Amino acid sequence: MEFEIVKQSQRLAEICQQASHKPFLMLDTEFVRTRTLYARLGLIQMFDGETLALVDPVEIDDLTPLWDLLKNESVTKVLHACGEDLEVFQHYAGCMPTPMIDTQIMAAFLGYGLSTGFAKLVSDYLGVDLDKGEARTDWMARPLSEKQLNYAAADVHYLLPMFEKLKAELAQTQWADAAYQESALAVKKREKQPDAEKAYRDIKNAWQLNPKQLAILKMAAKWRLEEARKRDLAVNFVVHELSLWKLARFGLRSKEQMLKEGFDPREVQRHGSKLLRFTYLADDLDPAEYPKEISRLMDYPGYKQIFKLLKDEVKLASEQSGLMPEFIASKKQLNQLLSWKWKKNCDPEQKPDVLQGWRGELVETRFMSVISES
Repeated sequence: MEFEIVKQSQRLAEICQQASHKPFLMLDTEFVRTRTLYARLGLIQMFDGETLALVDPVEIDDLTPLWDLLKNESVTKVLHACGEDLEVFQHYAGCMPTPMIDTQIMAAFLGYGLSTGFAKLVSDYLGVDLDKGEARTDWMARPLSEKQLNYAAADVHYLLPMFEKLKAELAQTQWADAAYQESALAVKKREKQPDAEKAYRDIKNAWQLNPKQLAILKMAAKWRLEEARKRDLAVNFVVHELSLWKLARFGLRSKEQMLKEGFDPREVQRHGSKLLRFTYLADDLDPAEYPKEISRLMDYPGYKQIFKLLKDEVKLASEQSGLMPEFIASKKQLNQLLSWKWKKNCDPEQKPDVLQGWRGELVETRFMSVISES
């Protein structure tokens, strides 16, 4: 397995120019994420079938040729389990690999589980057992060891022949186009940045709070996310989620109360005054400005029964299509469907994912029959 370590912008530009004339580009990243909000990019692996390059973003200041290649629509980018890689590209490049196909998604259309690992597929399709011992290594350390470099190179070296076999197998099914659809959907979901104004809705047990308490939580959750972005710090390392909920639930008005409720003393010392300010600000709001109470789907009449009926339809679709049930419709997707029915009045402009594309062709008629009777 031959590879080249790229540490200079000029060489990167040459490799990207060559790759721009290829139909497919194998792509992967290695990164570190501990206390930071954003992953720290340690290495980018690319293989166009001719040159396998390990691009060092720690050494290269200008990665523009690579970012331009990501946007080059004549080259399909191939990744495996692309979710976190997409977040890395969105943060560092401000764009996504387009078009893109994910081999984990391709495998799901061939009957594999949703989270099937790269090593499993390489073993099944290529008969090669990969050493995954460097998976949790420090990719920001320099110099990288020979073992780290070989591990990283293998991720794109074997991706190419594996992709070709998956592609050939998919071509014999009805799902070849669907794999591209699903990969594009993965990109679309990762492009969306969390809305700070709605961050409070993601706090666990926010549904237990009344409108005034939600007003406190909304201000505090918005501040926390903005602070996390500003400091590049994971949100729970700014202030723990439970602390925000307690602030709102009990309307805390002093640092002594915060400590009594089990706040981390460091949270109180660093951010106590800012957090308490939201409690007092809520006093000055007109009740009309409070957020609406959060209604849980499970509290709607008949939720359990209709959810079971939908699950039954998914099971039937799975048996007929050969796809895993959770791939056809996850619990989250079924809940999005019911939310669309009960909270959005089946607005055709806001149709959920499970009623669109290949999923829509498979289950829309079944699902609409179930929800129309609820």
